[in-house]
Amino acid sequence: MARKYQHTMELLPQIKEMLAKGMTQKEVENALGLTGSRPIHHLLSRERKKDTQGIPKSRGRKPAKTLAEYKYENKRLRMENELLRDFLRFIERE
Repeated sequence: MARKYQHTMELLPQIKEMLAKGMTQKEVENALGLTGSRPIHHLLSRERKKDTQGIPKSRGRKPAKTLAEYKYENKRLRMENELLRDFLRFIERE
């Protein structure tokens, strides 16, 4: 059984060109004589889905930190703790 949207796939370059000129999806649909429930919308959403399928999702473990990154973070946190400690001492004196 043939897919119903094969005909619109052949018209895809023409559809994109018409949309680039500023026509609405409904106007393109009427101009090309397409029928059905929002065929242009469904065709474009399928194309977007195909484009993003090759891009892997960023899931899983974070990359391991190097020793230098740990040392930098440790130094930053020590400075932050010292700053907060000094601020609390200053507040208590007033």
